[in-house]
Amino acid sequence: MRLALFQFGQEADTFNPSPTTMDRFEGYGLYEGQEFLDKMVGSGTVGGFQAAVEASGTAIEVVPLSRGWAGAGGRITAEALHFFEDRLRRNLAAAGQIDGLAMHLHGACSADGLDDVEGQLLAIARELLGPDVPVVLTLDHHANITQRKIDNCHLLVGFRTQPHDPFETGIASTELLIRLVGGEIRPVTAWRKLRLISHQEQYLTSGGPMKVWFDRARELERDPRVLTISNFPMQPWLDVEEGGWATVVVTDGDPELAERLADEMADLAWSLRAEYQVTTSVPPDVAVRDADGDAGLVILSDTGDSVFGGSAGDSTALIEAMLRVGITGRALVPLVDAGAVAALADLALGSTATVSLGGSISGFFRPLEVTGVVRRSGPGHMVLQDFFHPEFDMGRTVIFEVGQVTILLTEEAGIGGNHPAVYRAFGIEPAECRMVVLKTASNFQYYTPFATRVLRVDTVGPTQSDIKTLKWERIPRPMYPLESPATWRG
Repeated sequence: MRLALFQFGQEADTFNPSPTTMDRFEGYGLYEGQEFLDKMVGSGTVGGFQAAVEASGTAIEVVPLSRGWAGAGGRITAEALHFFEDRLRRNLAAAGQIDGLAMHLHGACSADGLDDVEGQLLAIARELLGPDVPVVLTLDHHANITQRKIDNCHLLVGFRTQPHDPFETGIASTELLIRLVGGEIRPVTAWRKLRLISHQEQYLTSGGPMKVWFDRARELERDPRVLTISNFPMQPWLDVEEGGWATVVVTDGDPELAERLADEMADLAWSLRAEYQVTTSVPPDVAVRDADGDAGLVILSDTGDSVFGGSAGDSTALIEAMLRVGITGRALVPLVDAGAVAALADLALGSTATVSLGGSISGFFRPLEVTGVVRRSGPGHMVLQDFFHPEFDMGRTVIFEVGQVTILLTEEAGIGGNHPAVYRAFGIEPAECRMVVLKTASNFQYYTPFATRVLRVDTVGPTQSDIKTLKWERIPRPMYPLESPATWRG
């Protein structure tokens, strides 16, 4: 059995006007052939794929095609789209005869002039392989499911949890691919598109309405006739023509069951629609004062500037609040500003400088002039063992201290300070601080072992919780909660 493997991912925030270029993909690593497998051992969905192949007891030759990843940001450029289209064509042509293809994609990527990048890549693969070679799709559960995606794969599997479980999902989808190629299963898919979107504050699957919806999917999968059920609460800031939540049910040769369960899962999500809109975030001043009075490390979630959701990481809102309030404990804040890095990177350590920070990329934020001290500087290339992706590059990095606020100032967003390793690489231990700003509304897992609590902060930006005031232009209407349609059906 010969199984080919392709990975591509970028999560588009169409409200972030800054395009995602090839530089971002290069920063996360562009791999082909055996290097692709070697770099990804134990990492993410590809690590799960490798583990499932090894455990299968089947003689399988893995044909690694290529990998490109860019995290989240504005739409990818046409240049980047064409690069990966050409790469997929070239890789598949060189692969020879294969028995199955594993496509590991994000599912919410858009490009200049094209809403559904992954649908395009799947169509290319299907054109080259013909209708009969099994294609199994692995997706982030914040994917936007489209008819083109459904039409060009035999089955798809989405992440089961938030924070995500890519390794486990990679195992699950690969096991299904092996069974499909072996003729053990006959997948039948039913899916439903919902006139529903939501902000990010109820996205964790450990509690609240999202837990109810995802737990029901796991319950239904206990039926041996059900191969997989995947729920897709779409990336909240994706203004595209086929936008909206979805649920996908795959059964083993039972179309009637698939249709019935797809309706049930859609009805359940719709019944919880008001609960998904509940917010827990507080104003910046309230969050900063509250955190400053804590004895341990408090996580401040900058909801409006989440780089894991596609924002640019250039918000100064929390820095401004900390300085104005006059915090007494030490705070860590990541900030993307290539111009400020250029002004500070070559200064001697210990130098005092006045510089304008932030507000230079997304158009949502104001620059903030501050005076501080350069403490450290150096390259921001990181290699992590316990992260979804083995490497990323923040560009040149400066540790700039403004009173009690220590700023991780970078040329590129990287992962927005969302892993303590980015501070430890510059001699800073986050556990010794009073508060740390994370540019995410959900992925706190790398800090929670030593943080006392999480405060979501109600900030504006390309990933803000107030989705109603964003300028929606392309998404289908009516759409809850932008309007109040009577049904999820459209």
